Amino acid sequence: MKLKMPLLLLLFIAAFVNVNAQQTISVKGSQPFPATQDYTFICEKYAFTGETNIQIAKTDKGGILKITIATSNDKARIAGGLYVDLANADVIACVDKNVKESSEGKTTSYYYFTPAEFAKLKKNDIYAVRFIINGGANTFGNETGYFTAHNKKNYFSTAYDTSKKSYDTAKEISVL
Repeated sequence: MKLKMPLLLLLFIAAFVNVNAQQTISVKGSQPFPATQDYTFICEKYAFTGETNIQIAKTDKGGILKITIATSNDKARIAGGLYVDLANADVIACVDKNVKESSEGKTTSYYYFTPAEFAKLKKNDIYAVRFIINGGANTFGNETGYFTAHNKKNYFSTAYDTSKKSYDTAKEISVL
């Protein structure tokens, strides 16, 4: 009987923490929108870190893609159009609306989806995200140019590893 009470209390706390673990995205102080987890996509050509953080949120008018990457200087920004490649070979082109943030050695840009584009994201996993980094080029400065972040969880794996090597983005987006 004495063991039952702490166990029930522990289960209650764990359930409460799980319910409130919903991710959100807030753009420039707006109301928070429900979002997926923060995915770490592999960007092999980006020598500075090799990783890009991607997060998707649902809005009243479609959705938002938040892309964040570490930079070596404050002048570097994710700019220009962005392409989201889906697993079924479909492509969603996003226009740069100049919604950006920069802090703590990272730059973040926000791109918006129409309701039709967001419906595509619910049905197909994201295969890759193609983007451009602009900024002041100097000696030992930040890398600029065209980059592709692939939906991979790890750089390397063995032939015996049978686990799924990419994120189930469509499954998480459809839950939003």
